[in-house]
Amino acid sequence: MKIRVNRDVLADAVAWAARILPSRPVVPVLSGLLLEATDDLLTLSAFDYDVSARAEVDAQVSEEGRVLIPGRLLAEITRSLPDDDVELVTEGAEAVLTCGSAEFGLITMPVEDFPSLPAMPPAIGAIGGGVFASAVSQVAPAASRDDTLPMLTGIRVDIAGESVTMAATDRYRIAARDFTWRPAAPGVAVSAMVPARMLVEVAKSLRGGEVSVAMGDGVAGFESVGRSTTVRLLDEQFIDYRSRLTTEWSIRADVPVAPFVNAVKRVALVAERNTAVRLSFSQGQVLVQAGGGDIGRGAEVVPCELRGDDIQIAFQSQFLLDGLTGIETDLARINLESPTRPALIQDVPGDAQPAFRYLVMSLRQP
Repeated sequence: MKIRVNRDVLADAVAWAARILPSRPVVPVLSGLLLEATDDLLTLSAFDYDVSARAEVDAQVSEEGRVLIPGRLLAEITRSLPDDDVELVTEGAEAVLTCGSAEFGLITMPVEDFPSLPAMPPAIGAIGGGVFASAVSQVAPAASRDDTLPMLTGIRVDIAGESVTMAATDRYRIAARDFTWRPAAPGVAVSAMVPARMLVEVAKSLRGGEVSVAMGDGVAGFESVGRSTTVRLLDEQFIDYRSRLTTEWSIRADVPVAPFVNAVKRVALVAERNTAVRLSFSQGQVLVQAGGGDIGRGAEVVPCELRGDDIQIAFQSQFLLDGLTGIETDLARINLESPTRPALIQDVPGDAQPAFRYLVMSLRQP
């Protein structure tokens, strides 16, 4: 192989593909990035059996070929190169990378041992990268980090025609986001459980353009602007989240999001680990309180519009903030029933139905 490629283009593509490389690979070759040069195109691929990544960039290809290079090392090197074109030439068991006056000789890995990447399943629709990234960031905080219950570590994706709902839960809260997209065929209906950690990575990296979504054979695929990722799906079992988000509520409080978030963050500074932030809703205001133990106490008042009876309720501060930071309107609506029942946080989009809903358990107050 002998190629020449723009330094910034190469560094960006290597970093994007290398992000999925496992820290403890099952076999050594899975720590490598596969570089394939054909027809003035350089393709970089990574794979760990659960997720694959492939990026294509333009290159001057003098000699076509394939080479497998330790991925994390290549990412560090390309990121630190001087501002000049990069030349990569394979010589026996070595890949020689030259950029300006810098030269690196990297020992290659056996390319024949690298597994074949899964094929991209059939495309079922497309969505703007910004909407996709926003929806994932809203629901992902509610997914569990505990791998003992894989169902709780995923984001449920329910597709029905032009409507999509993403949802996640860790048993203490449920987050759901509705949005529209452009299906490849009318009447498409698909449900899938995508690992939340990987969907977050995909959404961050593909926010630039339109994202093509593919599903089939236990694999989800995402593709945009020359980059593609496949992810192995989890088991489809999931809770009936919709019924839990449609409860009738007797108390409703509308609060300005930014001042409320800032107040909760400030007051929570004196809350000991896993202790509650207490909210006292009354006509015209909500009193945010925490602490009172060995550290100290904090309190702040934020204006609000309350419909219904006065109420005092408490939440784990980070769970409360995760819901509030998902709100994209100026006001957040907090629906309440009693101090011992969960609360539903949602956006306030005027006359439209709320796109984001976040159900969070309350905590017992001392």
